[in-house]
Amino acid sequence: MITIRFRAALLSVVALAAAPLARGDDLDNLAGLTQSQFKDLASDLTGALAYKAIAPAEPLGLLGFDIGVGISLTETSGGGVWRIATGSGTDYLPVPRLMVQKGLPLGFDVGAFYTAVPDSNIKAWGAEFKYAVLEGGTATPAVAVRGALSRMSGVDDLKVDTKSLEVVVSKGFLNLTPYGGIGQVWGSVTPSSSSLVGVPLRKESPTLTRVHAGLGFSVLLVNFTVEVESMGGQMGGSTRFGLRW
Repeated sequence: MITIRFRAALLSVVALAAAPLARGDDLDNLAGLTQSQFKDLASDLTGALAYKAIAPAEPLGLLGFDIGVGISLTETSGGGVWRIATGSGTDYLPVPRLMVQKGLPLGFDVGAFYTAVPDSNIKAWGAEFKYAVLEGGTATPAVAVRGALSRMSGVDDLKVDTKSLEVVVSKGFLNLTPYGGIGQVWGSVTPSSSSLVGVPLRKESPTLTRVHAGLGFSVLLVNFTVEVESMGGQMGGSTRFGLRW
């Protein structure tokens, strides 16, 4: 069952990456949610907006640089919650990303992303700091630890912050670099009580385990990566296309 869902997520991401984004809707009706529904929404936003590097463990090196565009699809807890909150239900939340990474000395890398979901008031940015415990070689894999954070903006009634910590392992073979990782994501989702009527919604703090696997393909400076993930039990996937040197 998990294998089938991973394949479905992967095919969905590839199809979405090659086609225009589905129309989004403003996240502006939190007052219509119960606390249980808001908890589901908080988990969905934490999973969708958490930092996703879509990249292997190998460090870029002092002169290394990576710039690209990508898109992530994250399975939601159900279209009903999103139909109330935005007026349009969705089973997968698409998040396009503009991404950049820069190599530093001694196996360190830094990176950042920005997103503005089309036809929606959802925007977000994030940053990462990665250290390659093992830089990898001809016969050995690379192993890295990545810490990251992200923050949503654009939604006046809601504040969303995430923090994450993960371990990533990768090993290059010719033009291909398979990789995988596991980590934890901590979310902080706080509604604005001034915008709500009746009983105010309470802050939610989702904690999600993230397991992901990907495959990068490169020709000269051009790099294309496809990744699938399980985020707190919800399936998703990402693609990334860019220049890496």
